[in-house]
Amino acid sequence: MTTTAPSRPSLTERLSGISGEVVKFGIVGLIGVVVNFGVSNAVLHLTGWAPVRCSVIGTAVAIAANYLGYRYWVYRDSDAASRRREITLFLIFSGIGMLIENGTVWFSTYTLGLHGTLAYNVSKAVGTGLGTLFRFFSYRTWVFKAIPEVAKPEVAKPEEAALPRPQLGTEGQAGRATHAGQPAAGGHVPAPAPAPAERVAAR
Repeated sequence: MTTTAPSRPSLTERLSGISGEVVKFGIVGLIGVVVNFGVSNAVLHLTGWAPVRCSVIGTAVAIAANYLGYRYWVYRDSDAASRRREITLFLIFSGIGMLIENGTVWFSTYTLGLHGTLAYNVSKAVGTGLGTLFRFFSYRTWVFKAIPEVAKPEVAKPEEAALPRPQLGTEGQAGRATHAGQPAAGGHVPAPAPAPAERVAAR
């Protein structure tokens, strides 16, 4: 008889998997940061547009680069059966992360009145860190869902074969039948011993 019981990973295995996932996510995220800052600073200095607009452009290009890294490396084992749903959720959560990231740039520029390349990059770095934390937990929770683990069949120990009940031999049966006053297996009943008076008369 075989039973199927889902194998649950231990706490150590789950922590090890999360740590490896964090490292990969960090590598992809670092590449995205380089792309983000490179594109946004290039647009800022080449066009002279508003800092928030340049930051949004850099973030959008980085999101596209990050999706490729997440989809085909970090979460390549995730369930890709519903790709449209995945892309939709990715864009939604990436948009929220973009608002977090560029909100700090807007706050620094128009509320605090900080201008210049240094102020721009510091505010963008703070926003990028906050947006990255949000993206990590949202991507791994809702966007790139893991493939459901298939329960591994566990073969139960074979049941012990029912042993035949021990049967008494003919001698045991004969002795038990004689003791009960019934005929033995052969049908021969031993004659009872003569009484003492009969033995005297016989002499």
